[in-house]
Amino acid sequence: MPRTQGYAVVSCHVERPLDDEVWGRYTALLRRRPGGFTIASLIRAPAESEDAGLHAQRSREAAALGPLGHHTHWTSPTHARPTSGVPAERVLEEGRRLRERGVEAKFFCGGGWYMDAPLMAAVSELGYVDCTATAWRPGYLPAGAPRASLDQPAWVRLEDGRRVLELPTTHSLGALARSLTRRLSPVVHVHFHDYELLDPKRRLALDVALALLARRRQPTDLGALKAEREVDWADIWAG
Repeated sequence: MPRTQGYAVVSCHVERPLDDEVWGRYTALLRRRPGGFTIASLIRAPAESEDAGLHAQRSREAAALGPLGHHTHWTSPTHARPTSGVPAERVLEEGRRLRERGVEAKFFCGGGWYMDAPLMAAVSELGYVDCTATAWRPGYLPAGAPRASLDQPAWVRLEDGRRVLELPTTHSLGALARSLTRRLSPVVHVHFHDYELLDPKRRLALDVALALLARRRQPTDLGALKAEREVDWADIWAG
């Protein structure tokens, strides 16, 4: 199958960075680079009850193996979307604490694909590239749930004139497997979760899917992607 014009990137929502078994499998995967992909690690910031020192150590380890991003679960380590508080303020505080601990994230992805205008402004303030927009509407979200919708990279222009580079997520691992025999978008951004590596079938599916994707799109990493078009925030707001 000849490779067509276009690029593909892979990111992982690292939601169990302090689980030794998950972390061991995950870092082994990063070093192995399946399909030739350098995987971006979007690491969940630590909860107050978690070991922040170990989290920082493992974040730096991931950063040595590929792009590093900041992932937020607002409610708890196992509940991604916010149920109270101000989401933007939480992310700003997490971002500052990560930097104080020597963790230099370059990307952001909101847990449960949550995004709103103040949060996008916070992403801009932290200097992040955003990956929270999706090319599909997650089926578990209720009508009107705040999120951003975009199918290909673009600069998002905020109301105050600032811009955020958006590298939307286009496929889950399952969606990629179902799409490999169909037409693919020019830029494919696949995501998976670290805990999926505990399942032998999911590990095999990841290896096979990325090997096949590499035959259709040029493997690259999040840091290499660019965008030429510009869109207004209002154009991608889907709340």
